[in-house]
Amino acid sequence: MTIVSVSIPEEMVDEMDTIQKSMGFSGRSELIRAALRGLIADNREKNGISGEVNALIVATHDQSNEEAVTRLKHSFEDIVKTHLHNKLSRRSCAELFLVQGDGSKITSMASAFQKDEGMRSVKLVIV
Repeated sequence: MTIVSVSIPEEMVDEMDTIQKSMGFSGRSELIRAALRGLIADNREKNGISGEVNALIVATHDQSNEEAVTRLKHSFEDIVKTHLHNKLSRRSCAELFLVQGDGSKITSMASAFQKDEGMRSVKLVIV
């Protein structure tokens, strides 16, 4: 098995340890392999999307990342039909995008949000 070194912020390591214990993973490596398998399966599913698609993209982020959300939204304005913004707490926000268009473009938008380090979570739901 290949060994890969990864730098992870301390708060993520704390979360990993909590998940590892609660879900019964034998170690961090097993947990990371399971997470990567899920990411790979999700990526394969998204790459299979084609043709005209309706979908929801849900993203959560810190309020300080609002500028990046706006920039990404404008990059995909041709497929964004509705955008809702909600404050979850004093510093945390949720974004809901109803998108319609070519599946590959919708997948690109979701991927752009996922790549942004300021995002806490990003979900793509085909409707």
